[in-house]
Amino acid sequence: MMQQMIQATAIEQHRPLYVFALESEAAEEFAGYNTVFTGIGKVQAAYQLTKSIYTQRPGLIVNLGSAGSTHFKRGEVVCCSSFVQRDMDVTGLGFQKYVTPLTGQGPILQYGLQLEGLPQGICGTGDSFETAHIVTEYDVLDMEAYPLALIAMQEQIPFLCLKYISDGADGGAAEDWTVQVHHAAAALKRVLAGATTV
Repeated sequence: MMQQMIQATAIEQHRPLYVFALESEAAEEFAGYNTVFTGIGKVQAAYQLTKSIYTQRPGLIVNLGSAGSTHFKRGEVVCCSSFVQRDMDVTGLGFQKYVTPLTGQGPILQYGLQLEGLPQGICGTGDSFETAHIVTEYDVLDMEAYPLALIAMQEQIPFLCLKYISDGADGGAAEDWTVQVHHAAAALKRVLAGATTV
């Protein structure tokens, strides 16, 4: 699949909507930006983004937030353009794990921009805060990105997803996230200010 191309310095020309789960992930760094705070989880994320699309029709959806990983280091910003719905499991009816039955969509949703110079991750989205991550199909864990990417694709709106790694998706994840989430906004804003997409 070909990746779309955009200059990060030109993001504001595309009428972006910056989508966060929580206000604490944006802090004061994104005051004055066109933002929406969805709340936690896939259903909230899907509802709030859909409502925003139909009230303002953005030219670009930018999902920013925190995530866990056993692969990437804490404090690293990772770009995701591949997504897995990690809690979708209908294998009991003969479907492949992570596949939503009868949608025609495979286990990995590939949609979005890539930012040059950033590591690429596969984001596993699910309605659980992971503290014992061991699977290898995805290396970044969050609770909102998959439906955001899916809706952006269905609505044919370009999508950029950047995740600040706040914890190791392990036994110390809750404590690490509580501390690290406050650093996410500044790190994400620095990346947006100086990167180029490919």
